[in-house]
Amino acid sequence: MALTNLPGPFDYNSTRNKLLLTEYGRNVQNMVKYIVALPTKEERNKYAQVVIDLMGFLNPHLRDVADFKHKLWDHLHIISDFQLDVDSPYPKPSPEAIHLKPEPLKYPHQRIKYKHYGKTIEMMIEKAKSIEEPDRRRHMVQAIANFMKMAYVQWNKDSVADEIILSDLYALSGGVLKLEENINLNRVEFRANPYNNNQNNNNSRGRTNNQNNRGGGGGGRTNNNNPRNNNNQNNRNRNTGGAKKY
Repeated sequence: MALTNLPGPFDYNSTRNKLLLTEYGRNVQNMVKYIVALPTKEERNKYAQVVIDLMGFLNPHLRDVADFKHKLWDHLHIISDFQLDVDSPYPKPSPEAIHLKPEPLKYPHQRIKYKHYGKTIEMMIEKAKSIEEPDRRRHMVQAIANFMKMAYVQWNKDSVADEIILSDLYALSGGVLKLEENINLNRVEFRANPYNNNQNNNNSRGRTNNQNNRGGGGGGRTNNNNPRNNNNQNNRNRNTGGAKKY
């Protein structure tokens, strides 16, 4: 075969224009390019509305977005590279607003003394230190101690003594907050993974069903309600003639 009979250069995606919004595809972008080149505004308005309907059909999830029509018109202007001149029901977005980058998030850099209690405990302790009413302050401190015990057990499989919680509370508050030594905090137990409990229940349930299905050779109990067993017993009584043993 002669090389001159080969087809022309292939049309690869790498040689085409870049897709501005890939979720709409290249056909929609070609339609928008055709609308931009139309001579009259009346024709551009007419075809732009058709493309808007098509874009909404291709992306039905946008209907769940608030004011999705506004979003479609913004996407239409973005696909046209902001060159489309039509009578849009919404203001035309600016390229600066579209390509505006948000400011980086500021992450807090705070040192937590006891990480298993968390930063919230330290904030609650500072709040309790500012309470002047004795009764209210005592109830607040006891609530904080109960929460600390729950947080401790959440991150440790073993139970914790109330003295350890009270000691940590005293240390976190800088020696300001404390409770009576003989006070009993709420009882908190370690909870295992509920998935493992469900799996164990299913396994035990399966073993019970298998044991019920296995009748067992020779060791099964006789069902007294079985009519066949009752007939056999009556026949034995007739053969013996009802003789009594003295």
